[in-house]
Amino acid sequence: MTRTAPISPVQPGVVPGPPASPLDPKIRLVGVAKRFDSRGRIVEAVRETTLEIPDGQFACLVGPSGCGKTTLLRIVAGLETPTAGSIDVRRSGGDRPLNSLIFQQESLFPWKTVWDNVEFGLRVRNVPRSERRARTEEWLRKVGLLRFASSYPYQLSGGMKQRVSIARAFALDPEILLMDEPFAALDQQTKLLLQEELLQLWGDARKTVLFVTHNIDEAVVLGDRVIVMTAHPGRIKAEVAVELGRPRDPMEIRSDPRYLELTQEIWHHLRDEVLLARDQEESGVE
Repeated sequence: MTRTAPISPVQPGVVPGPPASPLDPKIRLVGVAKRFDSRGRIVEAVRETTLEIPDGQFACLVGPSGCGKTTLLRIVAGLETPTAGSIDVRRSGGDRPLNSLIFQQESLFPWKTVWDNVEFGLRVRNVPRSERRARTEEWLRKVGLLRFASSYPYQLSGGMKQRVSIARAFALDPEILLMDEPFAALDQQTKLLLQEELLQLWGDARKTVLFVTHNIDEAVVLGDRVIVMTAHPGRIKAEVAVELGRPRDPMEIRSDPRYLELTQEIWHHLRDEVLLARDQEESGVE
């Protein structure tokens, strides 16, 4: 799937090349930019972003508030169209959905049970009933919520709701998982548990993941690579490979000397951008 933005005099669009091969990146962005009209003013959210994510990689995107991380994620998801540049997302074939999104705030249907929320996407895709039941049960069991299958979202804690969202996303068996700060609103203990569960689920499925977070620690614990964005307008400043073994235990990994080196390296790239973003906010820069 290739989406090419209209040609811009500043950032020309990119003409799609030949069909993708299995060796091509799963996600490729070339010169992607995004501008919005805000109260009659043009606001540049993302600037000249070129990025490749291989199939099966867990990539984490970090940056200061308002730098365009979520905008970039929405462009990859197809929810936003870039103003310039192009994006190509390679399909593996078959009838699996290309991507599933998990947001910071759980997006469950309050009038549906846990079971029905997880099964919903499978119903929309007209998956046969027996397969829907098997996959819904499998993923509720994997996230430890099978006994809450007939409960409603208002009866669950915040962490349990996010586990339902994760189960729903994995049950669809998408090629790509797009996650926008899914644990940001949770307490530290629940966050640690969900990080551990996500690592286990990802280890089994090895899906391509683009995970947006403000948290350097979380990016190092979860990711194969950490992509650092600048302050607004966002562009890629640095990429740091997380050369830590898998499978990972979120608690054990924090005692690894390399973990401290990686968090310090990422903060070295990010610190000036966070300060710049704060100055922009105080001065009212858009």
